[in-house]
Formats: sequence, C-alpha cells, structure tokens
Amino acid sequence: MIQLGVHGVTKAFGKTHVLRGIDLTVERGQIAALLGPSGCGKTTLLRIIAGFESPDAGTVTLAGREVVAEPPERRRVGIVPQEGALFPHRTVAGNVGFGLPRAGRADRVAAMLALVGLDGFQDRMPAELSGGQRQRVALARALAPEPELVLLDEPFNALDRALRGSVRDDVRDALQRVGATAVLVTHDQEEALSVADVVAVMRDGRIPQAGPPLEVYESPVDLEVAAFVGETVVLDAEIDDGMVTCPLGRLPARAVRDTGARSGRVALRPEQIVLDGDGAALSGRVERVEYFGHDAVVTVAVEDLSTRIRSRSYGHVRHRPGDRVGITVTGEPLFYPSER
Repeated sequence: MIQLGVHGVTKAFGKTHVLRGIDLTVERGQIAALLGPSGCGKTTLLRIIAGFESPDAGTVTLAGREVVAEPPERRRVGIVPQEGALFPHRTVAGNVGFGLPRAGRADRVAAMLALVGLDGFQDRMPAELSGGQRQRVALARALAPEPELVLLDEPFNALDRALRGSVRDDVRDALQRVGATAVLVTHDQEEALSVADVVAVMRDGRIPQAGPPLEVYESPVDLEVAAFVGETVVLDAEIDDGMVTCPLGRLPARAVRDTGARSGRVALRPEQIVLDGDGAALSGRVERVEYFGHDAVVTVAVEDLSTRIRSRSYGHVRHRPGDRVGITVTGEPLFYPSER
C-alpha cells in the first residue's frame, strides 16, 4: 500500500524554481532517502510534505488522503530535525510525552525510550545527554503519537563520523521495529544507501532516478547520477555489438539506453578495477595510494595512454607509488551514448 504519494509537485520562490514536477511514492513501512547536494530542493520537498510550505502545483497524499489543504498539525507527521531540537527546559520524558494525552502517557513514553535504547533516561535533561542520545530522544518523540509518516531532516549531521554510524543504525532499527514509514533527507551517499529501502536522487528540483539502493548504485540512469551516488571512473568509448572499446581495452558492456549512437562514455566503479589481476593485458604505474582503514584507493597512470584511473580494494594494499601493476576490469561497465 502506498503511504506517501507526491505527484507533479512544483514550487518557486519568486523567479527561482526550486521543485520542477516531483513524483515520489513510498510504500507503507519503507524508508525512503531524498539524496542530493545542497540547493537541489530536498528540504523544500520535505517541508511541503510536512505542511510547512504549500506547493504551487501538484498533490501530496498520506495513506490515500489528499493533504495539501490540511495544516501541519492534522497530517499526523512526525519530524526529527537536525540536532534534535529538544525543549531544553523539559526532561526527556517531558520531551517525548509532549502533546500526548495524559491517559497512558507515562507508559507510552517508557515504551518509546525502550525502543530507542534509552530506558531509564526519563528524568534526565537534554543538556545531560550526548548528541547521539538527543537524536534518539527526538526520534522517540516523533514516534510517540504513532504518526502516519516520519520525516528526518539530515538528523545525523552534527554527529562525529564514528557516532553517526551507530546512531544511524539504531534509528533505522527502531523505525523498522515499529513498521514506520519514513523519509530521510541527506546529502550523504553512504547514509542513503545503507539506511533506505528506496533512494530518490534529487538534482535541480527533479528526481531523475528513484529505486532500491542496489539499483541506483549499479544502474544509474545517467552519468550525473552515477558520479553523485558513488565514485566513478568515466572514459570515452565506442560501442559495437555489446562490446565497448575504451582506454582499458575492449570490454563487454551494458548500454543504459539505445539511441543508435556508437560514441559515448563508459562508467565503472573503482572496485571494478583490479590491480595485478591474472592475465592482465594492460599495465600502469601507481601514482598515489589513499588508505582509509576499511579500504584503499589507488590512482594509476595507464601506460602509453594519457589516462588516469582509480582502483578501490579492501583490506591490506601492498602497492606503493612508482610500482608497475597489471590492470583488469571485472563485471560489465555501463555505456552512456552521446546525445544526438
């Protein structure tokens, strides 16, 4: 069942067009991520869904009910803003229970705090909590009235990287345990891909692609989406009968669309490029090694060609600048034909 439906939504502020015909559907129990750079319109879309802004055109439905004309307080939408935005003068229990009917309030507050891993924190003040704990309280507050939809506006931005991952996992698990439908606004690709059931990539007020994380990462509709949702190696190429010829050789490829054009560009993920692969027909020289702990990225200058590529590998990397390495491509790169 579709819990959230956004159809043909447009919005302009003066002469600035922020949303240009947005379509998005989120099924009940799904977590959707609006992924895009600053200024692409994702927060404006979130505010329209919440009822804080009105669209110039288009419709918004919640559980099949048209809500564009409804004020925010009647939409049954829970909101988790950046940095929690808790009432500083209220206890944790006072924050979570704010607006709940008196009957059963204490039990509901206790249940929500247990859900987010803060059982026993009822009497603490926001100033006594860590950043991650404040975000958990904000989620408990949003879930307490049993909303039809939860909106999360870049809720992990203020957290350090190590804490962000654990809080993100806790929030996702809490939403899934109660079967909540949620929309997460983020500019963090890793966050969107790891948390969401549906990733909607936003660009210039539009959604060029929305789908499961694996589909968006492995089959982006265009080069801009490919480059935004993950690091991409892009090379000029020619295609013929399912094979592309590019600086890395002649390779089997998937054409994103058939325009009849033979010229275009091919896109690979750095993890598709293996160094020192068996039977490598191509070689290069290592220029740079970037180590990130869980993985490393190696920049290689392809020999006899004015081409540089980046290869990602996991675990220990033995290559050093100046090393000569073999280059092998795994899987099928994506071919994007030139526009006619």
